[in-house]
Amino acid sequence: MRSVDMASHFSGVLQLTDLDDFITPSQECVKPVKVDKKQGKSVAKIQIEDDGSYFQVNQDGQRQKLEKAKITLNDCLACSGCITSAESVLITQQSHEELYRVLRLNKQSNSGEQKVVVVSVSPQSRASLAAHYSLSSSETARRLTAFFKNLGVHYVFDTGFSRTFSLLESQREFLKRFARKEEDKKALPMLASACPGWICYAEKTHGDFILPYISTTRSPQQIMGSLVKSFFTKQQGLEPQKIYHVTVMPCYDKKLEASRPDFYLNEFETREVDCVITSGEVLRMLEEEGVSLCDVEPAPLDTMFSNVCGEELLCHAGSGSGGYLHHVYTHAAKQLFGVEVEELTYKTLKNKDFQEVTLEKDGIILLRFAATYGFRNIQNLVQKLKRGKSPYHFVEVMACPSGCLNGGGQLKPVADQSNKELLQQVEELYRAERLSAPEEDTRVAELYHTWLESVGEERARQLLHTQYHAVEKSTNGLTIKW
Repeated sequence: MRSVDMASHFSGVLQLTDLDDFITPSQECVKPVKVDKKQGKSVAKIQIEDDGSYFQVNQDGQRQKLEKAKITLNDCLACSGCITSAESVLITQQSHEELYRVLRLNKQSNSGEQKVVVVSVSPQSRASLAAHYSLSSSETARRLTAFFKNLGVHYVFDTGFSRTFSLLESQREFLKRFARKEEDKKALPMLASACPGWICYAEKTHGDFILPYISTTRSPQQIMGSLVKSFFTKQQGLEPQKIYHVTVMPCYDKKLEASRPDFYLNEFETREVDCVITSGEVLRMLEEEGVSLCDVEPAPLDTMFSNVCGEELLCHAGSGSGGYLHHVYTHAAKQLFGVEVEELTYKTLKNKDFQEVTLEKDGIILLRFAATYGFRNIQNLVQKLKRGKSPYHFVEVMACPSGCLNGGGQLKPVADQSNKELLQQVEELYRAERLSAPEEDTRVAELYHTWLESVGEERARQLLHTQYHAVEKSTNGLTIKW
């Protein structure tokens, strides 16, 4: 866990990345420190210093610094205790250094042993890097394409393309849930599933109670994983394990999502997404190469899996977290009630990270949707659900305050720049792209009928949807009350 600035107005327990967001863990991490037990000695006390280091204090007063144990992704996923953004988890296979290692191996190997390296960049990461270098989002994409290809990457895609699938599947899933809401009391509200921090919290903290409400639609990252390791491999005549797939994300929890067993292809012994690096790690790569993105000659975009028109990338309407509320709401209003929604009116409730949208007709509320960001708001939402008092049909849930554009893996403000100013700049660049409607994407429609065999078929369910697993709480000697 990240050490806490004691000057913060929150209790010195736990904070998510650098954000003023707070949640109380149920117990300490399952592997906080490594303690060598020696027979015949009484139990020593463990003292935690302000800098986060651990000391063992023996009965005679002697202090010994303890070595921190390494925590693997599986340890973190299996833990039923603390809820973290996983930023400080020691991840050996999920870093830009691992990407460098694969690229080095490719240069040392003969052509038959080389892997095809694919990088899929999220729109939020692109906007973060664009703000840092004072470029447009599409210009950033072209220069990133050149930068990665100069390193030895073969293809650079845009997860805005896979998000189109995610939005369409979310729309269809909502209509199905709405139709069965009378007989299935947990059909609604449908809770968005694109945020892995929220999913991790739901599985560990509320388990079987909350999981039926969560949309089974995969996130854009994991749909891109399906596209690359299923469709793209066949197009290239390759086995899935011959492709090394990297995503660039605004969030550290995406590393955990990629490591879920549900997204591992047992037959080929490979993950659908092999490595996740954050926007900040891309900046680190540029700095390590001694390169400014402004000085990189732009390259043409790879259009196979990119939400693109000509040389300009396109964006989806709605929030900077994918626009799930916007697209599900407008689709449901039209399909269920014949209402064409031109513009959504958001009503702010307790704070700017809890907003709702309603569809009314003759004084009757037909649809009530909400966007709930940050764990304080998420906790309020879950408590309402448990009391049977949630009025919503759909909720766009995101763990980070202000959503994905403000993710823990995004670039930090430069000198004399506030977090608020940077976030506003990133939002403006993100929204500057021309909008595209998921229903009008002809390439996605074609893939539904070729790759997925048709809308709603079993193959689409396997490749575009997932499942969740309640994590049983364990009790051990580390359990403490906060």
